Amino acid sequence: MSQTAASPSLPTIAFIGGGNMASAIIAGLIHQGHPASQIEVVEPWAEAREALRKNYGIEAQPEAGPALQHARIVVWAVKPQTFKDAAAQAKAHTQQALHLSVAAGIRSDSIAQWLGTERIVRTMPNTPALVGKGMSALFARPAVTPAERQSVEAIMASTGKFLWVESEKQLDAVTALSGSGPAYVFYFLEAMTRAGVGMGLSEQQAHQLAVGTFVGASELARRSDDPPAVLRERVTSKGGTTYAALQSMEKDAVGAHFEAAMRAAEQRAQELGDEFGA
Repeated sequence: MSQTAASPSLPTIAFIGGGNMASAIIAGLIHQGHPASQIEVVEPWAEAREALRKNYGIEAQPEAGPALQHARIVVWAVKPQTFKDAAAQAKAHTQQALHLSVAAGIRSDSIAQWLGTERIVRTMPNTPALVGKGMSALFARPAVTPAERQSVEAIMASTGKFLWVESEKQLDAVTALSGSGPAYVFYFLEAMTRAGVGMGLSEQQAHQLAVGTFVGASELARRSDDPPAVLRERVTSKGGTTYAALQSMEKDAVGAHFEAAMRAAEQRAQELGDEFGA
């Protein structure tokens, strides 16, 4: 894809990190009409830079430099353990920008200290952003203006749905629920597929049925005004097949174990902030 001419009406957006999540946001922006020529990327890995050039026509740079000074918004799509060093390299070139972090666990207090600015928004996206079906939560520090919030919303809307939270601490719960959530879905899809094969279906048949069931049930839940418990009860006839399956899950405390697993993810998000923060 070739770059398009710069547009004075659209902001230059810079990405520190050009991996999967950055690529998902970039793809969404370009799909919405944001020119590739007004997207800057800093990505140290040559393979990732080549993918950005091939897929989006973006010539990413291996390290932070003066080109970042044109960016009105900087998206931090780096691993938590590399954020501090990356911020030290970019700080001199990004003082004019609003900063949007997609790094799990790293608190805005640390980011503000590293970058020398209070204009920071944190978000926790998830991997369905790769297909425009992401679910993100956003938290803004008080210095972020309503107009800047709208700019962030426009970016995240390109990847799917979003919501705002008032407490930054809530982002740890968001990380455990929706940030890590796709892995839970894939885990259950694996188990349902294995069970289907064990009961005589081909792997392809079992996979297709499992995926279709998740898609359909999720859409039904999205469209319905009823809570999941009511929807579940409508599928469950006492003494029937669904009842037998759910009774087995209750006996094995699947729900309690699942909640405990999410608590473990929340705790790890907190630990990341402690471990790699300022």
